Amino acid sequence: MKRRSFLPQHRSGRWRIKLLLMVLLLFSCFCLLLLNHYSFSRVFEHSAAEAPPVVDTQKPKIAFLFIARNRLPLEFVWDAFFQAEKEGKFSIFVHSRPGFILNEATTRSAYFYNRQVNNSIQVEWGEASMIEAERILLRNAIKDSFNERFLFLSDSCIPLYNFSYIYKYIMSTTTSFIDSFADTKEGRYNPRMNPVIPVYNWRKGSQWVVLTRKHAQVMINDDAVLPEFEKHCRRKSLPEFWRDHPFPADPSKEHNCIPDEHYVQTLIAQKGLEGEITRRALTHTLWDLSSSKDRQRRGWHPVTYKLSDATPKLINDIKGIDNIYYETEYRREWCRSQGMPSKCFLFARKFTRAAVMGLLNSSVLIIN
Repeated sequence: MKRRSFLPQHRSGRWRIKLLLMVLLLFSCFCLLLLNHYSFSRVFEHSAAEAPPVVDTQKPKIAFLFIARNRLPLEFVWDAFFQAEKEGKFSIFVHSRPGFILNEATTRSAYFYNRQVNNSIQVEWGEASMIEAERILLRNAIKDSFNERFLFLSDSCIPLYNFSYIYKYIMSTTTSFIDSFADTKEGRYNPRMNPVIPVYNWRKGSQWVVLTRKHAQVMINDDAVLPEFEKHCRRKSLPEFWRDHPFPADPSKEHNCIPDEHYVQTLIAQKGLEGEITRRALTHTLWDLSSSKDRQRRGWHPVTYKLSDATPKLINDIKGIDNIYYETEYRREWCRSQGMPSKCFLFARKFTRAAVMGLLNSSVLIIN
């Protein structure tokens, strides 16, 4: 026998109404949650789409590219020079002999720790290997997208001004600084280079250039001019080298071509880019034919400044140079920066360690 419900009819109806209201409330909450989730997602997507791009505050940099034999004898002056720059607007790369490492045992400046390139080659003076060393430095330096200028320096170079002045000077123009002039002296151009390198594109200058990123890439990618230099541009034999090389049959007929003094200038002319360069170098070098007692070596190497030479007058005289005369082109180059007359040189060479220490002690070099 089934039990009958004794729940009054009116109470049963109220229970059904409450149940229905609970269901409706739960459904409403569910719908509200869906709506909120959808709205939040839309707002997030909209905000992400319209968010301003992240601005990188990294400044354009100058890559300082040192070509050294082993150690950097003037590291102490460069250490003081780089200490003045607090925004990291420079990078450093050093080409030394293969296997040489810059660490606490070989340099006292932390700026140079492990800054040697690890794919260096053995460089011989007056050979095309110097050009390849420069290209190795460029290949390493150009990997940093913030490097916009590429400055070649020797291990005997010194800065004449502080970092701030040099940075503004170099970055104030979109050109490369390459001293370049027609080399008309007989015996330097090898006719065998023609037609790859015609004589009208033959140029001479200094290897201590400042390149823009575009021109650095041109030098890295060159596969036409360099092979001609490797085959046909060689220094004239000197008696000091005859013990290592065969005696020339007729020294008077040798082409006296120094690759690193012609390559960049000739390459830029070949590419039709001379309109994009400032035709002067920023590194001062003194060539004095009468300074050497050895007649065989006169004119082959620049003057080296020793302690007795390094006077305040010397530095002030170099800083005071405001024009350069190119004899082969009967051209005088007046130095300018940002459209205004300026000093010509930011760096100078060749200085011994003792000479630089004397200059710092006399406070004639203010670089920090």
